[in-house]
Amino acid sequence: MNKKILGIGLGILVSVGTVFASGGQQSGRAAASASKGLVGVLMPTRSEERWIKDGDAVKAGLEQLGYTVELQYADDDIPTQVRQLEDLITKGAKALIIASIDGSSLSNGLAEAAAAKIPIISYDRLLMRSSNVDYYVSFDNYKVGQQMGEILIKGMNLDSPAKKPLIIELFAGSPDDNNSVGFYDGAMDKLKPYFDNGTLLIGSGQQGRDVVGTLRWDAAEAMKRMENLLSAYYTTQTLDGILSPYDPISLSCLEACKAVGYGTAGKPLPVVGGQDCIIAACKSILAGEQYATVLKDTRSLGAATVTLVDNILSGRTPTGLDTSSYHNGSKIVPSLLLDSVIVTKDNLISTVVDTGYHTAAELGL
Repeated sequence: MNKKILGIGLGILVSVGTVFASGGQQSGRAAASASKGLVGVLMPTRSEERWIKDGDAVKAGLEQLGYTVELQYADDDIPTQVRQLEDLITKGAKALIIASIDGSSLSNGLAEAAAAKIPIISYDRLLMRSSNVDYYVSFDNYKVGQQMGEILIKGMNLDSPAKKPLIIELFAGSPDDNNSVGFYDGAMDKLKPYFDNGTLLIGSGQQGRDVVGTLRWDAAEAMKRMENLLSAYYTTQTLDGILSPYDPISLSCLEACKAVGYGTAGKPLPVVGGQDCIIAACKSILAGEQYATVLKDTRSLGAATVTLVDNILSGRTPTGLDTSSYHNGSKIVPSLLLDSVIVTKDNLISTVVDTGYHTAAELGL
């Protein structure tokens, strides 16, 4: 598979501390000016824990450097996000950081921003089919997908299976979110050898992002689909694993499985991974239900974005960017790609609690 098609690629993994030569100059700059100008931050929704963390991290970092920040959430309503973008352009924002609801829905607003010479930073979700996207800051989505596959390989013991075939179902992210391409392709590439040698079998036969995608990453819709799969295909066979791209989808699938008798010694829960390391998923992992998740540390992503914006608005040329992997349908977007971590019960305390991503109290410890 060509990893440099739309939004796919291993890219160049960098640490926040080494992304920009000027990154170490941040301390002390906050007091340099009462305000360096307005920066607009558009996030998709407040209903998901991670976007609140993202928004807060970016806002706090920029304000510490002396910028005025307007942080807005669109609650997964595309027209609202379009209006928010237009409003920030009218207000004279110096830069715009956008985590889109639909990566292709903001093209007119992006053109207006470009005409006003406002740099656009696509945050975590790649803005698609527009030449007016200046930078993309995210994690290596294909690698994240491969980690989702690795979770199932280890959790289901696919290299030394107790039986063949092991039965799996596939869930993918929202079809209008380009990140879901990397997640799904990375996972399926990792799992392909196990399908090929007969270790894995999709019980329903359903595959392909157009079939197994979950619009808007909606956990309730994922639960309905899981319930339908269980009733249609699992009256005589047992589900052993679920490929899930997102913790709320993972948790919903597990609830649907528990409702039909999974979770006992004779009928264990299927192995399920996830993504985003939300509190509920961490609690589930510690309880021995969800097997693992992929942690994408929003603090690192926020810090990298803040440094990028400050360099741009201070007239410095950002360095350390991947300039080959992420094509949005109109151009290759210079990208800053961070690393992610698989979190299981074995390393959750060290990777999540000890680093302060979640507190022990938040996890009920």
